[in-house]
Amino acid sequence: MESTAAATGPSALLFPGQGSQAVGMLGEWCEGHPAAAELFSRASAILGYDLAAVCRQGPAEKLNATSVSQPAILVTSLAALEVLKARDPGLVSRASITAGLSLGEYTALVFAGAIDFDSAVRLVDIRGRAMQECAGQRGADGTTSGGMVAVLGMERDRLASLCNECRGSDVLEVANVLCPGNIVVSGSAAACRRLEEAATAAGAMKCVRLEVAGAFHTVLMQEAVDKLAAALAETTIRSPRIPVVSNVDARPHADPAEIRSLLSRQVCGVVEWHASMDYVLSTGVRTLCEVGPGRVLRGLLKRIDRSVVCSGVPE
Repeated sequence: MESTAAATGPSALLFPGQGSQAVGMLGEWCEGHPAAAELFSRASAILGYDLAAVCRQGPAEKLNATSVSQPAILVTSLAALEVLKARDPGLVSRASITAGLSLGEYTALVFAGAIDFDSAVRLVDIRGRAMQECAGQRGADGTTSGGMVAVLGMERDRLASLCNECRGSDVLEVANVLCPGNIVVSGSAAACRRLEEAATAAGAMKCVRLEVAGAFHTVLMQEAVDKLAAALAETTIRSPRIPVVSNVDARPHADPAEIRSLLSRQVCGVVEWHASMDYVLSTGVRTLCEVGPGRVLRGLLKRIDRSVVCSGVPE
């Protein structure tokens, strides 16, 4: 049970990113919530396909495609937010700060009133398709040009040094700093293989190749940045009503021009999730809720600060 202080004090809502999707992720929790169903109807009209059907029935290959998974997670998370509003309106109204992991930052910006729903769906559709196009580019040997590897049990400075040693003429960078002992590197496929061997030899607990389409959060996504920046320039963005912590610098920003710039930079930049959670917790928030598919953010938060309460919708 939450303490009285936690139950009545400020809260933070967290929104998941790509990789949290799974066929059937709507389940039964979305039934009986017309506001949630309306979001899927509006999104499907914008996207040109039945998004709810893909979320419920797959196939997995379609849902996991970057071009589909990104709008799917955005809309599923905002549908879950409608459910949370009905179940625990106080938790939502007490939210004093919000954040989302990479793609999830768009969901957080919608919640904070900085971007309207329809615009967010269009932006994420463009972002996902552009990133998939970059990821689909192939090297001279015919293999996918990039990948990502989670390295467990290694400090950031040591891992960054290994990236420098293993990069060669390829691309290899720290991409996601998620929590203590969990850092993701991203880059050319050959460089990722070299890094796995070097990190294992240097004492990493484990290296896990991620099931992603390409080298997200590196310069290999630059063409996607250019397309996204053009779309952002045409999108109305307002000052958020509550702080939204940016993945790029782990700080909130109120200026719409800064938000546009940061959303563009995020595609090629490091996702500073650990630092973002440190900032959220520094504001005094001790009650958090992960809103959207999966339990990834709750797991990361436990590694950052086990004393905080983090629930989830759906459970």
